[in-house]
Amino acid sequence: MGATGARVLPAALLVLAVGGVAGCAPARPDCAGFGARPGLELSLLFGLTRPDGSPVTDAQWDGFMRQEITPRFPDGLTVFRTLGQWRDRENGRVVAEPSRIVWIAAAHDTPDLHARVKAIRDRYRRDFQQQSVGLTIRSGCQAF
Repeated sequence: MGATGARVLPAALLVLAVGGVAGCAPARPDCAGFGARPGLELSLLFGLTRPDGSPVTDAQWDGFMRQEITPRFPDGLTVFRTLGQWRDRENGRVVAEPSRIVWIAAAHDTPDLHARVKAIRDRYRRDFQQQSVGLTIRSGCQAF
């Protein structure tokens, strides 16, 4: 999540560090009984501390949401305020930092979905000097 580290995530989540969702074969849940349809659940994991220790401010985060994430997923999403933890690859220390998780329910795995997620991750890494933006993907059922 942070500028120099990998995330520690629950084992039940599939973590993809690079390359989007290519190669994932989602399980086929039985959704019909719930009046739902199969879909993907994507979680984007954003650290809010820059390499120099300065924070990504609430105003900067809100601007990023407004300019980069919402236009790519206008149908809806959920943002969780969290405290992330990761191990620094360079010195082995465990580091905690304020974080955000953006949870998105997507209908299907499409090339357009890949491009939108990649654009968000690339832009955040560039704008806020982050080494990575975590991505987890699960198949599931959706009904709205």
